Amino acid sequence: MAIISVSLNSKILGEMDGLQDELGFSGRSEVIRAGLRMLIADKKERSKIRGNINAILLSTHDEKHAKDISELEHSYQEIIKTQLHNCIEDHKCLEVFILSGDARKIREMYEGFQASRKTENVRLIIS
Repeated sequence: MAIISVSLNSKILGEMDGLQDELGFSGRSEVIRAGLRMLIADKKERSKIRGNINAILLSTHDEKHAKDISELEHSYQEIIKTQLHNCIEDHKCLEVFILSGDARKIREMYEGFQASRKTENVRLIIS
């Protein structure tokens, strides 16, 4: 098995240790492997979606990244039907996007938000 190095901030490391204890993983590597398996399964499931679809994209980010998030979302104006922005606790923002359009474009937007270092949590709900 290959050995890799991963850098995590103290908050994520603490949450990972909590998951390890709560879910009974034998070590941190098991937690990371389980998370990666979930991401891979999620990507495979999304790749099966075809045609025009409706979806909701939820994203949270620190308010200092609002401009960066706005730039990212402008690439997808043709599929964004409604956008809600709400300031929540501790200088965090919640973005809710109602999407309608080609599944490939919706997947692309989701993956772009997920890959961004400016977002904290991203969820896609397909109707």
